[in-house]
Amino acid sequence: MIRLVDVHKAFGPKRVLNGFTLDVNEGETTVIIGYSGSGKSVAIKHIVGLLEPDAGTVFVDGQEVPTLSRRELYLLRSKIGYVFQFAALFDSLTIGENVAMGLRKQSALTAGEIERRIDEALDLVDLPNVQDRFPAELSGGMRKRVGIARAIALRPKYILYDEPTTGLDPVTSAVIDQLMIRMRDTLGVTSVVITHDMRSAYTVGTRIAMLYEGRVRRVGSVDEIRETTDPVVRQFIEGRATLDLGSQEVMGGAIAG
Repeated sequence: MIRLVDVHKAFGPKRVLNGFTLDVNEGETTVIIGYSGSGKSVAIKHIVGLLEPDAGTVFVDGQEVPTLSRRELYLLRSKIGYVFQFAALFDSLTIGENVAMGLRKQSALTAGEIERRIDEALDLVDLPNVQDRFPAELSGGMRKRVGIARAIALRPKYILYDEPTTGLDPVTSAVIDQLMIRMRDTLGVTSVVITHDMRSAYTVGTRIAMLYEGRVRRVGSVDEIRETTDPVVRQFIEGRATLDLGSQEVMGGAIAG
C-alpha cells in the first residue's frame, strides 16, 4: 500500500502541494487528474524518493520513504517501476539495452536471465523482435510501450505512469490504456497514473483523485467522479473554460477576483 499523508512541497515561493493526502490500495489503479502544472508529477516523485516533502510524509508498504537510507531507498525503488512522460529512452542505446538498464543493476541476475527478462517484457507490450533497433526507429507509441517494458522488466509491485498518453493519437492512446490494464490484470501490479486525459482515466482507473490547489479536491470510483456535483471537478472533467461559483468565476482552475 502507498500512503501520502499531509504532504507539503514548495519550490521557492511557489507552493505546489499543500496538504496532499492519498491512499493507493493494493491491486488498484489510482488515477490522479488535475490541471497542467498543478503538481501531479511532483506528488508521485515523492513515492520513489526523488523529492522529499517539506512537511508530511509518505509510506510504501509501511516504510516511511523520507527516512530511508540510500541502500533502503534503492531496495524500495527495485519494487517500483516508473514510466516517464516521454518514455525517457536513451537514443544511443538499443531497445534491448534500454530495457535492461534497471536489470543490470541487479547483480544477482545472469546475462541469460537478463535476456529472458527483456524478451518477456517486450512480448508483454506486443513488441517482440525489436531488441536490436534504436529509439529513433520507433514511433512515439512504440517508444511509450518500450518505457512500459523497461518498468515491468523489474517485475515491480508498483508502477507509476506519468502522462502515459500525452502526445499520442486516440488509437495509440487506446493501445496504451489496454496495456496498463493488462499490466494490472496479468501481473497484479498496483498502479498510479498521472493524466489529464479523462477518456484514459475512465478506462484504466479503479479510483480517481483530483488534485486542486495542492490537495485532493475529490476522490472516488470512476462512477462517483463521473456523477460528482462538485463544480470544480465537473469543470475539469467536462473540459469547460469557465465556471461560476456564486459570485466567483473559475478560469482554467484559478479563481479570478
